[in-house]
Amino acid sequence: MVSPGILLVDKPGGLTSHDVVARTRRAFGTRRVGHAGTLDPMATGLLVIGIEGATRLLTYIVGADKTYTATIRLGVSTTTDDAEGDVVESAKPAALETASDARIGAGIAALTGAISQVPSSVSAIKVDGRRAYDRVRAGEAVELAARQVTVSRFDVLETRRDEAVIDLDVVVDCSSGTYIRALARDLGAALGVGGHLTALRRTRVGGFDIAGAVSLDQLDGATTLTPAAAAARTMPVLDVTADEARDLRHGKRLSGQASRLQASEVAAIDPDGRLVGVVEARGRDIKSAMNMPEVHG
Repeated sequence: MVSPGILLVDKPGGLTSHDVVARTRRAFGTRRVGHAGTLDPMATGLLVIGIEGATRLLTYIVGADKTYTATIRLGVSTTTDDAEGDVVESAKPAALETASDARIGAGIAALTGAISQVPSSVSAIKVDGRRAYDRVRAGEAVELAARQVTVSRFDVLETRRDEAVIDLDVVVDCSSGTYIRALARDLGAALGVGGHLTALRRTRVGGFDIAGAVSLDQLDGATTLTPAAAAARTMPVLDVTADEARDLRHGKRLSGQASRLQASEVAAIDPDGRLVGVVEARGRDIKSAMNMPEVHG
């Protein structure tokens, strides 16, 4: 029997997130595998994978803040806002010369904090039931609605200039749903020179870091985080007694216990260190919002 767990995988470039899920299914011998947030084929880095009953935790992980490192190329805009698209326009050298470090800094400052962002038209967002990127590839014009996102850090690590382009190595901390490609596009547009991503790597998803991830070559025999350990990285923990764990697993409420909760979603852990599930307040009571399957044997 395959034990439920959370696996951290370092996705290489050139593969889809679904490709990684398929490889994980084969390595662990189960179909019950999912991930908490897609990475584009060009992108590398952290995929949080759920196995067996731990897939129930992915709902609570997918909305976590994320960290990316990226390279933004100013001076060239593309159809996809990244290096996989066709070049739409290239800036003249005189225009690039106006993109001083000070102007770049001001442009980045304007894209930091709570911002309204229009996702790239080749994103995975569904428009009338179809992915936006499928519509674009079919030749349709796609305009997506702006959404509110938060960019809490947008720092330039290195700047490289030549006559044709300016490359910025950056690190970004952001809320779930933020498109780094759109940051590159919007920075280039603000500077009047165009911009796109040439590299993207996700290094953190909430409490999960790339340092703990395995490569695809290490999938066979890879160690997973237990559901309890993974949940503890995602939300506050509530230690419950054996009787309370039994009641929660059976759908009963813990009467008058809501004051014990530190947040709207809390991981209930039984005396054996197993994740009972995710609990929430209902009035003055505690009630299960998600119960983990009980593993016997």
